[in-house]
Amino acid sequence: MPGVPRNGGAIASASESSATLSSGPSRSLTGSGVSPSAGRLPRSPGHARVARPHAPLSRLGKPARRPPGRASVGTTRRLRSSGAPASALQKALSMKRSWHALLASAVVAATTTMPLALAPASAVAADGDITSSILSNSDVVLGGNAVVNVPPGTHTYSGVISGQGSLRISGTGTLILTKDSTFTLPGSQQGQSVSIPGGNHPYVVVSNPDRPAITVDAGATLQYGNGGTTGLIGAFPYNSPGYQQNQDNIRVDGTLNLSLTRLFNLGTISGSGTIVQPRNMWGTLQLCGSSPFSGVLDIGTGANYAGTTCAADLPNAKAVLNRGSWIIDTPLNHTVVQRQNFYSREYGNDVNVHSRPGSKVILTGTYSYSDNTGTTSPALSNSNLNWVSVAHQLNKRGTNIEGADVQWGDGTTHQIFMPGTAETAYINLHANSQRSRLTFNYNGAVTLGLPIGGGKYHDTLAAPGAGDIVIAGTPGNDVTFAAAQFYDGSTTIQPGARLRLGSGTAGADGSLYTKGALDAISDNGSLIIQNVRTPATLPAVSGSGSVTQNGTATTTLTAASYTGATTVANGTLAVVGASLSSSSDVALTGASAVLDLGTATSTKLRKLEVVTGAKIILPGGIQSFTVGSQDAALSGDTLSVGGAVFSVARTAGHIELTALTASTESASASASSTGVPAGQAGGSASVGSTISETAGGSPGARAGGAGWVTLASAVAALVASAGVVALVRRRMRGRISRRPRRGR
Repeated sequence: MPGVPRNGGAIASASESSATLSSGPSRSLTGSGVSPSAGRLPRSPGHARVARPHAPLSRLGKPARRPPGRASVGTTRRLRSSGAPASALQKALSMKRSWHALLASAVVAATTTMPLALAPASAVAADGDITSSILSNSDVVLGGNAVVNVPPGTHTYSGVISGQGSLRISGTGTLILTKDSTFTLPGSQQGQSVSIPGGNHPYVVVSNPDRPAITVDAGATLQYGNGGTTGLIGAFPYNSPGYQQNQDNIRVDGTLNLSLTRLFNLGTISGSGTIVQPRNMWGTLQLCGSSPFSGVLDIGTGANYAGTTCAADLPNAKAVLNRGSWIIDTPLNHTVVQRQNFYSREYGNDVNVHSRPGSKVILTGTYSYSDNTGTTSPALSNSNLNWVSVAHQLNKRGTNIEGADVQWGDGTTHQIFMPGTAETAYINLHANSQRSRLTFNYNGAVTLGLPIGGGKYHDTLAAPGAGDIVIAGTPGNDVTFAAAQFYDGSTTIQPGARLRLGSGTAGADGSLYTKGALDAISDNGSLIIQNVRTPATLPAVSGSGSVTQNGTATTTLTAASYTGATTVANGTLAVVGASLSSSSDVALTGASAVLDLGTATSTKLRKLEVVTGAKIILPGGIQSFTVGSQDAALSGDTLSVGGAVFSVARTAGHIELTALTASTESASASASSTGVPAGQAGGSASVGSTISETAGGSPGARAGGAGWVTLASAVAALVASAGVVALVRRRMRGRISRRPRRGR
């Protein structure tokens, strides 16, 4: 056939054939002949040859045995060297398409020249089992699917794996790679695409990921690097901004150790094993894109989850064991969600969160101490260990929010992200290019037992936090601050949400910072103060929500423009330099409840409900007390106002009203000051119950309120009416039965 060199033909002719076949990546050549994507003649699995430049054909070893019916490159060589090229060419001419004939001609020519031209002197061209080549530190050029059965123990490989194919690490030992390897999947198996949208703010998007180029089987361990900058498997053709997106995806069902001191990416990660980075290994794993990995990431030093130039998602990962710094960032106008539980096993680890304008980071798991020393299943045997110090402060952990918009919870759980106290955890809000914001979004009760500050790492109280707090309006969202907060910013309670200051137990009182320029409460839900020992002063309160005092320690209001209800169930609510004139309703629902208006700017109330024993303190010089349109003069020993009767006692500088009867709807519409003895006015007796968990709701839900009296009166009236109607009908029926019947 014209153009086909015979045995001993010129090397230049073979080079020309090579140039023609390598015109595209899917048709490139490997060191063992023609790549699978270019129609390479098959050879037996495990067949490998050491290429020797300029070695005569007669010195090449015999080919490995092959299954019956399969041809190999070695077979072609024997046909060519025995003077029988015609049979091979006739077989090529019998092919249906003309390019098959051209390809067969090129293969015949390449059998004597191509291995000599492309393979380095020490390279092994191989697929199948390449264990012996790896253990002997030979460079390997992949030509298909290769496997390394790592024997027990640790084995260091100082060679390079290149070519096209895939690599499986099996066995029970550890294989350490000390040089970068650059092989890729064959071109025919490469289908993933990488796009970079975003214009002036570019970010990387990986679509339709390829199958894994590297697989680490269960029981086996692969280690990238040995404490230096090299030892990674990967190809990086994308020119991705900010980092190098790896083309070689990996499946980890065993263990992947990361002993590298550079920024690196693993491509798309799958499998259910463990990825481990040692402590004090000052390199950074860059996680980008969505990976279906369902195992554990054990980070000893540092990892980036997403970044300014890529988003990230690990929807199935079991957990993150954080023994260093887990750093989260976002591209512009993106929401990045992380669903994993974090576990701490070393002193001083943290989760640091950044975000770009218009972006948000959502953390739906928890950040807990782990007393399980194993890597594959971090866990805590007793959740109380998050709340008490342990030896060497191993459960000390924290989060630094660096000008980011962060949300804890997604409204489907009620386990707080950071369980603990000031002794076991810390939270810092910082303002970088923008102020931080932290949103609590749960569907049940959660407790924050530590302060939010703005210091540096553990020294969180060195400076006030620079950010704002939001309690999301998710049904059931009930957040308790059981520690004095130290952030200078607003606190927003959305409709349907509750914020409690103090847990109602000793040692767990809460408060908000009041010494900053930005401190304020926007209350459109329910604010409940239930401190036991520590008095609390609130920042200015606005909004349409309610305020409830339900603790033995005094709460002080210094600015109040909210329009919702005010409830005092227990303890004292003091209004200082402000008033409750905008509050829709004031209710004192406990016998120990005290409303102190002694230094208020106004004592006028829109509506008042009380139970027997509740007290109201008024300024000493006041002449009357106004509730709604009722203006009662303070001239006698008792006062009837708001449907209740009060005793009036004058002390040094104050007037103290004590409810003798509870409020009733049937009370006189006019307010008066009389000398009626206690117990002879006011209507019904009080109901001595305390406020429920939904304190601050509608007046009808309050124990002792007029709503209950109205309901009881209505029921009694209905019962009486029903009795009268029944009696009349019975008498009428008797009269009708005594009439004589007329004949038909």
